[in-house]
Amino acid sequence: MTYFDKISFNDVKLSRPQPGEWRYNRDEKFQTFADFQKTRKIIPVQEKNTIYLQPIGEFNDLQKKEIILTKEYLKTYFQLETKVLPILSSNIFPKSVKRIFKDGQEQILAGYVLDSVLMNRKPKDALVLMGITERDLFPKPEWNYVFGLASYEKGVGVTSMYRFADGNLTEANFTQSLGRLIKISSHEIGHMFGISHCLNANCVMNGTNSLTETDSHFARACSLCQQKLNSSTCYNNNKRLLDLKSFFENQHLNSELSKVQKDLNTLN
Repeated sequence: MTYFDKISFNDVKLSRPQPGEWRYNRDEKFQTFADFQKTRKIIPVQEKNTIYLQPIGEFNDLQKKEIILTKEYLKTYFQLETKVLPILSSNIFPKSVKRIFKDGQEQILAGYVLDSVLMNRKPKDALVLMGITERDLFPKPEWNYVFGLASYEKGVGVTSMYRFADGNLTEANFTQSLGRLIKISSHEIGHMFGISHCLNANCVMNGTNSLTETDSHFARACSLCQQKLNSSTCYNNNKRLLDLKSFFENQHLNSELSKVQKDLNTLN
């Protein structure tokens, strides 16, 4: 029995989608492992094997801490070298890509961040460049906001931390905000690796329409999505689990810790 067969016993079946949830009115196709193998995707090679984070905006100390911990998590989750680039000022955004949303905060056009900021700054050894901004994002004029956006074939994406803490990150909501940021970031990068929205089990690769839905999804990738990821990155599965256990313990993400511990117990 393979590693993936063993941990599949810990996959949690998806519940029937409710109105307003991602799967409720979408007819997405189940991506088998064979389907995944046929998709175009980024794959680490010796000269391009690093994930970079590009902070954009004016960050306080707590927000900077959240970015550093997200870097640590992505390094653990993908088992790839992950680095944070020097912060770029939000002055980089021209007036034409900004708007004031109905509740008063400034929003940035997400596509501009990808095409005009990140693509021009992607390091030569970057497999992925993920922008992180403290400003809210919108994808097009008729949309209210978006948590993140990515160009999967180009290996660039951006995530906003704004809504993960209701625009005000504090010690009290830090752990919840961090949990949301690591889920959305690993989800978007997972797409870059060719993994579609997961219909197999409760999984970090499930589609999401709201923070409530994001909160209900595990940071754990299900056995099928782990098999897809591992086929591209070829990491040691046991080492990854132990690294994840250490991260979740240190950050008091107890619900995620219990899932990793369950996988470790299953293997032992």
